[in-house]
Amino acid sequence: MLNKISVIGGDLRIVKLVEMLAQDGYEVYTYALEKAESIEKSKKIRKCKSIDELFEIGDVIIGPIPLSSNNIQINTPFSDISITLDELFSKLDNKIFIAGNIKQEVKAKNVKLIDLLYREELMVLNAISTAEGAIQIAMEETIRTIHGSNVLIMGFGRIGKILAKELQGLGANVYCEARKDEDLAWIKAYGYNAIHLNELDNYLNNFHIIINTIPNLVLDEKKLNLLNKDCLIIDLASNPGGLDRDNAKKIGIKTIWALSLPGKVAPLTSAEFIKDTIYNIFKEL
Repeated sequence: MLNKISVIGGDLRIVKLVEMLAQDGYEVYTYALEKAESIEKSKKIRKCKSIDELFEIGDVIIGPIPLSSNNIQINTPFSDISITLDELFSKLDNKIFIAGNIKQEVKAKNVKLIDLLYREELMVLNAISTAEGAIQIAMEETIRTIHGSNVLIMGFGRIGKILAKELQGLGANVYCEARKDEDLAWIKAYGYNAIHLNELDNYLNNFHIIINTIPNLVLDEKKLNLLNKDCLIIDLASNPGGLDRDNAKKIGIKTIWALSLPGKVAPLTSAEFIKDTIYNIFKEL
């Protein structure tokens, strides 16, 4: 029976996850989280003095989400310890490694890699936090109420669907852009205004807020020049994002690239989602 879990690095979501795992009765061992006061003060959580000590304990290692921001070191915002990906991966022999956005090739032997950000249940639940965070930014960064504003959502995936629902509940005039006919049909069925990407230029000067979820360049220089200058663009897409930020700045359009919102706006709830997903993984294993 699995009763020991090792955790290395991570942000506030991982700190809260560690606390929850310990509360649920797991023996939790940590490394590179020494600046998290709640962990340092807890007598239930074991603090390892070295990475080798951590890897000697259990078969399951939980890492950061995302694992790395620069493809060199793992993310350790609660530590001064620098751990390279090469060092981490060299110690993963015969381990189950769970983290987020694992892009690098692992050359260790008999390793089972599980990327949390490919788990559908976590992606759906994270979309809730992302949507709420985007709406919070919109409220803080505009001089209008959401109610009555013309809001365009670019993309109708998990985040787009939840955003549209929440914004409609706040009284926004919700427009959703999509390419697929089936998505456009669902947009209409939900009572939103549907716009095909090919027709987007005809509508761009009407919007007060645009929230992009598409991780490809959609709002290029031509489209940006069609916007009202007081339009706010919130880009939720991962690198390289969905708009030409340099030209937006030259034109004078306010843009906010809002990445990793679940960990910033709702770390406790996000940790609960992560814990539930990890428990699902344990049942599958």
